[in-house]
Amino acid sequence: MPRPRKSRFVQSQPMASRFHPNRIPETDVKTVFLPLEGLESIRLNDFEGLDQETSSQKMGVSRQTFGRILRHARNKIAEALVMGKELRIEGGDFEMPCGRMNRRRRGPCGPL
Repeated sequence: MPRPRKSRFVQSQPMASRFHPNRIPETDVKTVFLPLEGLESIRLNDFEGLDQETSSQKMGVSRQTFGRILRHARNKIAEALVMGKELRIEGGDFEMPCGRMNRRRRGPCGPL
């Protein structure tokens, strides 16, 4: 029996949950799904410029796990950009701080 997956900590919901190529009709486009923890790894490492050790601590995973999440997220984004596919940010196994008490809850706080 495999070990249960450990939840990753994600700071906030994405500003957009879908990116669509502009020259391909919506009926013909294929979709790539990026889990929310993948977007969080891109945000921490590439956007904020944190190293993998610091980023992994913020997400509550090991550095090796963070590296795998980051590599997987970059591959998904590259596939969407190069192949002209729609990129949807949804799903994953994560926890997000909610409310004033900074209580951790499973899944998103409200609608995405």
